[in-house]
Amino acid sequence: MDSIDTVIIGAGVVGLALARECALRGHETLILEAAGRPGTGVSARSSEVIHAGIYYPHGSLKARLCVAGRERLYEFARRHGIGHRRCGKLIVAVSAAQCPQLEALSATAHANGVQIVALDASGARALEPELACAAALYSPRTGIVDSQALMLALLGEAQAHGATLSTGSALTRVILEGTGALLGVNGCEPAVRARRLVNCAGIAAPAVARLMEGLPHADSLPRIHFARGNYFALAGRAPFRHLIYPVPEPGGLGIHLTLDLAGAARFGPDVEWLEREDYAVNLGRAAAFDAAVRTWWPNLPRESLQPAYAAMRPRITAQGEALADFRIDDAAVHGVPGLINLFGIESPGLTASLALASEVAARLDQQL
Repeated sequence: MDSIDTVIIGAGVVGLALARECALRGHETLILEAAGRPGTGVSARSSEVIHAGIYYPHGSLKARLCVAGRERLYEFARRHGIGHRRCGKLIVAVSAAQCPQLEALSATAHANGVQIVALDASGARALEPELACAAALYSPRTGIVDSQALMLALLGEAQAHGATLSTGSALTRVILEGTGALLGVNGCEPAVRARRLVNCAGIAAPAVARLMEGLPHADSLPRIHFARGNYFALAGRAPFRHLIYPVPEPGGLGIHLTLDLAGAARFGPDVEWLEREDYAVNLGRAAAFDAAVRTWWPNLPRESLQPAYAAMRPRITAQGEALADFRIDDAAVHGVPGLINLFGIESPGLTASLALASEVAARLDQQL
């Protein structure tokens, strides 16, 4: 049986960032990815936004790791030549009735140490003449990044320091022992012993955790709730230079405008609750998208929205429940040294990825 120091389940942006972090710390690291190539799950279907840290409750993991990860991500992108732009964004109140929501967001941002600028309607239009709103918040720290290039750079640096990636390797059995975990892949009997094991499987993370034979408190493992986010692209160029967000809605940040590095615009994601995982764009949502966007961009050209893609959030709270913080289940939770399960790593997971990797690696080092 092969023995290895650290095995990471999942080669999304967080798994790859953690593999890089562990390899840089001198740990022999293996990444197991069920798909045929890395970065094809949740990480491949994000809005590619570098978040500032505005929305998350003060003191939460999301707030702390987003703020810490944001600047590390900008620096990593600069150092590796990854396409990115600190374009800034506007969060808009389309009526006076929504202004208290902006004030609450501003207070949260300031508590998190995030720079934010309050604008009246004329101030917002000075930045974006096509924008219709009663007031806005301007976030100069928000940006965009080429997520595929980011993941390739993370993988490349991990491999340069000795990490190994095994694709087409679905974890099918885990036996927890006092000295680590025995791992079986693709239906085979366990053939790898891992001293340290981290579950970064995204939307599949709860299912992976339920494979773990001998896991204490297994009845407290979360369930995944399927919240699809549809995206529609704009035919033609948008007249905006900044990202445009409405005030948040239940379960999400509202249908917002994001730009890619070529200047193309897309709208989304919305929040559509499903019974199962489904990545097909719901074409029936186009009319709702059109109506939502027109509240702050009344000159949206008619019939200009085209289906783009859909994403599934690794959400561990049900419809109507408050959004959960990142959940890092380490030995303090389950009592198994060297094992960490990551649950609910949705937005701002990409922004927080480097800081989250350092957090997890530090906890692993403290446990063993």
